[in-house]
Amino acid sequence: MKLLACNSNRPLAEAMSAYLGTSLTKASVRRFSDLEIFVEIHENVRGEDVFVIQSTSYPANDHIMELLVCQDALKRASARRVTAVIPYFGYARQDRKPGPRTPISAKLVADIISVAGANRVLTLDLHAGQIQGFFDIPVDNLYAAPVFVADIQQHFKGAKPVIVSPDVGGVVRARAIAKRIETELAIVDKRREAANQSEVMHIIGDVKGRDCILVDDIVDTAGTLCNAADALMAEGAVSVSAYVTHGVLSGPAVERVRKSKLSSLVITDSIPVTDAVKETRNIRVLSIAPLLAEAVRRISEESSVSSLFD
Repeated sequence: MKLLACNSNRPLAEAMSAYLGTSLTKASVRRFSDLEIFVEIHENVRGEDVFVIQSTSYPANDHIMELLVCQDALKRASARRVTAVIPYFGYARQDRKPGPRTPISAKLVADIISVAGANRVLTLDLHAGQIQGFFDIPVDNLYAAPVFVADIQQHFKGAKPVIVSPDVGGVVRARAIAKRIETELAIVDKRREAANQSEVMHIIGDVKGRDCILVDDIVDTAGTLCNAADALMAEGAVSVSAYVTHGVLSGPAVERVRKSKLSSLVITDSIPVTDAVKETRNIRVLSIAPLLAEAVRRISEESSVSSLFD
């Protein structure tokens, strides 16, 4: 087994290699003066089981291209199997046609990754589970729920918070966590007027006098979360926290969270954490390196990955 890190999330790759007790494969992923990407593997990988670690976060297109070129280099170097480890799968929100003459970009990216030489994909909390079907190769979609549940149980010991889905589409994800901690579920009913804009309508469920925990897979501009926090407090919630797997946090997101009624926003390190995030008092980061690394070990040993969540 060999681990190869591209440039999108080096700290996560290093944490995974430390967990597995192995070093990262020596490789160069660099750019020519016109920003064309060049990859060179400095170790023999012939017949090896290679895991390429790369989140397709900002700048998404550059990081996707790095992943593709790395896969091609490994394929041409006769690696036995190449697994694309994509903690955050970019373009996942474009998983359907929202209107006429629009693309399904998640399917396009899946096709490109497969053609470039990936034999399988390991990812975390896909925005929509059906994206697994966009690939013609095996896909292991991990869940951050066990990491979140452990943190919730530690920080809300003795309390019985309400788990809240910020929209109808996230109910399945929120219900899974509510079931694990044996508590109630509430839903924020909202109407999205345009991309990255949402208007909260009303709360389905009883949140009065309760600690509320919003659960979602992606926080981008944070408008939805902050609006949901306002609506929950208006309905009588004692406090509002949020647990979100992928902290995209683009544009005004960090400042919005800092000024919001969220007592805490907990994200994972599937996307590199910026200095602004580190300096924001109400944002915490949990590492998913042990979870991903254990899945990598099990894939390499051909043992069960699903048993991680039993």
